[in-house]
Amino acid sequence: MVQGPLLILILLLGVGFIVLATARFKLHPFFGLLIAAFGVGIAAGVPLNDVVKAVNEGFGGLMSYIGIVIVAGTVIGKMLEKSGAALRMAEVVLRVVGEKRPQLAMSLIGAIVSIPVFCDSAYIILSSLKKSLAHRAKVPLASMSIALATGLYATHTLVPPTPGPIAAAGNIGASAYLGTIILIGLFVAIPVVTVGYIWAVKVASTIHIEGEDEVAYSYEEVVKEFGVLPSTAKAFTPIFLPIFLIAMGSIVSYLQYGGALADFLLFLGTPVVALLIGVFAAFPLMPRWNEETLTGWIGEGLKDAAIILLLTGAGGAFGSVIRATAVADLIKGLAGDGAVSGAFILLLPFFVAAALKTAQGSSTAAMVITSALVAPMLAQAGIVTAVPLALVVMAIGAGAMAVSHVNDSYFWVVTQFSGMKVTDAYKAHTMATLMQGIAAIVATMLLWYAFV
Repeated sequence: MVQGPLLILILLLGVGFIVLATARFKLHPFFGLLIAAFGVGIAAGVPLNDVVKAVNEGFGGLMSYIGIVIVAGTVIGKMLEKSGAALRMAEVVLRVVGEKRPQLAMSLIGAIVSIPVFCDSAYIILSSLKKSLAHRAKVPLASMSIALATGLYATHTLVPPTPGPIAAAGNIGASAYLGTIILIGLFVAIPVVTVGYIWAVKVASTIHIEGEDEVAYSYEEVVKEFGVLPSTAKAFTPIFLPIFLIAMGSIVSYLQYGGALADFLLFLGTPVVALLIGVFAAFPLMPRWNEETLTGWIGEGLKDAAIILLLTGAGGAFGSVIRATAVADLIKGLAGDGAVSGAFILLLPFFVAAALKTAQGSSTAAMVITSALVAPMLAQAGIVTAVPLALVVMAIGAGAMAVSHVNDSYFWVVTQFSGMKVTDAYKAHTMATLMQGIAAIVATMLLWYAFV
């Protein structure tokens, strides 16, 4: 079996192939990951039968941990989108923050809505609301656009049940610590949202969008498009109930309580159970229970989840093949030499994820690939408990933020639905995502030094 520097070269070539195949030749990341998995395994001298076994076990093993969680989270997001619950949450945040601080309101709205809803979809949902509020508050549309975009982006790569952080947690063996990851993700998201808000106010507000004074709909008309919006309780429950249950389970586990009540809370706090309860909590959002909602809305959520499941499973296969090589021995040597430290273990996934994100555009793909690559070194470096593993997920998420530019679908969603020119979007959106990624890794490293 290949060892030493040649093995590192093989791994780098495998990652390079994924980037080239997806970015240059537009091959779907699912097949890019699978081809790379087989290629790396064979080139590294892993027996052929073991390569096939590693691919199958990596794909299926990861699905057994997070498959249902991803499906449930995506379905919740779709139901929030279709029912108008996202707009109801926006209304509540506006009332709390006040219309005198519209950019802050849009940042907070984005951060909340993007926890279960993909940032691309959420931006489109809230685009009309953003335009009407910008007109009503008499603030530049570009400023409101970037406030919303960066707010959505902050939790997209940091807070489960968004698929990216869930997939990363599964790859590095942290699926049992989702409660800790959610808590730390929300904490890290605070400076990230703040940086995006400041950038929106200080930089994006200097950009003028042609025709921004021409607003087709008022705020009231935007809301009326959905008819009667769900109540505040109904809108927020599908998001916060699963988070609360997972947090309770984590607390019970951490304090090592025993007894029937503790067992029941641990059961409810299992991510699969908590997210399924979240799905059922979203059922009251449906205006009626019929084929359109029970089959149509849920079916759309399942379709959205399918791509993420395939990508995540292929990432698991790639990681499993890497673990089947001699890379563990190589990493063990680095760890024994003291080359792998806390700072290094956070900076490595950050830079790898940032390079992958910048090269091929997808934050989720960057998180899946990076987590698969770094997973073998974590145990060797002694990173096996909840908080350190959660901080590794944060470091991966921080890298997957930097940067969003022309090969990222979200970049085009923001530009097209705001009316910004590409050159202005680079100044406002792309640079903002770079600042957010830096803020996230700085906050993550500070938490490492404080708690690990």
